[in-house]
Amino acid sequence: MTDDVFLRRGRIPGHDGECDVLLADSRVRAIVPSGLVRAPAGAATIDLDGRFVIPGLWDNHVHFTQWSLLRRRIDLGLATSATDLLARLRSTLNALDGAPQAGGVGSIDPLQASSSSATPAAITPLIGYGVRDSLWPDTNALTATLLDTVSGERPVVLSSADLHGCWLNSAALAFYGLRGRPTGRLREDDCFALLRRLDDVPDLEADALVADAARAAARLGVVGVVDLEMRDNLTDWRRRIASGIDSLRVAFGIYSEHLESSIEAGLRTGEVIPDTAGLLTVGPFKIITDGSLNTRTAYCFDEYEGLEGQAHSHGLLTVAPDALLIALERASTSGLTPAVHAIGDHANALALDVFARLGSGGRIEHAQLVSDSDFSRFAELGVTASVQPEHAMDDRDVADRYWNGRTDRAFAFESLRASGAALLLGSDAPVAPLDPWQTMAAAVGRSRDGRPAWHAEQRISAQAALTASTNRLASIGVGMAADLAVVERDPLTSPADDLRAMPVAATFLAGRATHLAL
Repeated sequence: MTDDVFLRRGRIPGHDGECDVLLADSRVRAIVPSGLVRAPAGAATIDLDGRFVIPGLWDNHVHFTQWSLLRRRIDLGLATSATDLLARLRSTLNALDGAPQAGGVGSIDPLQASSSSATPAAITPLIGYGVRDSLWPDTNALTATLLDTVSGERPVVLSSADLHGCWLNSAALAFYGLRGRPTGRLREDDCFALLRRLDDVPDLEADALVADAARAAARLGVVGVVDLEMRDNLTDWRRRIASGIDSLRVAFGIYSEHLESSIEAGLRTGEVIPDTAGLLTVGPFKIITDGSLNTRTAYCFDEYEGLEGQAHSHGLLTVAPDALLIALERASTSGLTPAVHAIGDHANALALDVFARLGSGGRIEHAQLVSDSDFSRFAELGVTASVQPEHAMDDRDVADRYWNGRTDRAFAFESLRASGAALLLGSDAPVAPLDPWQTMAAAVGRSRDGRPAWHAEQRISAQAALTASTNRLASIGVGMAADLAVVERDPLTSPADDLRAMPVAATFLAGRATHLAL
């Protein structure tokens, strides 16, 4: 019995004519003009009917547990002011209080907090996400006292869309032992610490949601993710793969709290973890050096509007350059590729300075605002730009306000590419959806929802976007891993709006179908 797959009558973007593709022993073994050879005996034959075959897609920056848990939380991303948010929150709380405790209302499940499902309903925290307050007319108005006016005794935690800030009501401050923070506003490391607690749900519950999210990703043509969740990702994914979650490859990130134990275990970036069916590999060492645009904590040379003269008016630098160098040296000399979170132009400049001192390459995650003189340094220093194009669509108005006069170098993907920098595309899910087609559409079109292209000069070609979404594979080829996607339209010639809704007919991981709609 063979597990070989023979794909008939497919097309390769950028090439004329139809071809047949043989998948065997987890590899692409042959690509020949269609009809030239017969399918091998016993091979499963699938007629692609002229559909397009591309390398399987990767999302190079996700927080997979948080992305998976979103369906258990309340989306408040459409709130346009603190007043509007309170009205939405009041409506949700009223629905929950009037619903049976075992199921929530509609898609809302109140048992989504870090406490156990046995927690009495009166103190079961409600968790909301997606808050974007940077353009609100009453920005900075959201406080614990204001949340208390609608929340009663139920703890409420709301996270910002960028995950760099959160708000708690008084009941939540008490519930999580944070009474010393009377405003209820947490940012950066304090926020991250709380988010980790919210993600600490029972393994069986979290893994069931992760399995669903992994299958959903496969339906989009995704074969792998770089999971930069702030958890013990090695333990999580070993357990998940052992339990049968097998529709994705995962390269897991390592944070400072796990750096020494990872080094002691001999982990090195790119190595496959034994007994995981080849699905789990060691990813980069991740370190966060500044904040974000929406939270006005990305570290910039210029002050933020409305914060002039105040403490942290330029944003927050959370790791000093000397400390960053020590951490990166420790990681890189042990075989772990550094991945540095830098969003503001000053944070990017300092990170590049450290890479220059380090003498070896790595990744900068986000690179949202870059000084003109720094674009060329990415390529010169061997630093890959790991960027998230959909953020440009989410944040264009925020950038126009808070980075006014500098947006020609914001989310500047073409400037990075033209300088010779290697690009990797991702979503930063749950900040943006785990959907490489939305990611590529944003990179290629720089527009969404019918709006004019924002800084159209920073669009990249469809080929560049596809290559940056497939672990730098421009096209399928003989000998490569049989990680493929089959799509209905040519991604190299489809308009950006069509890319955003690209139908995926099949996904193969090591030659095994993880999604098949043919």
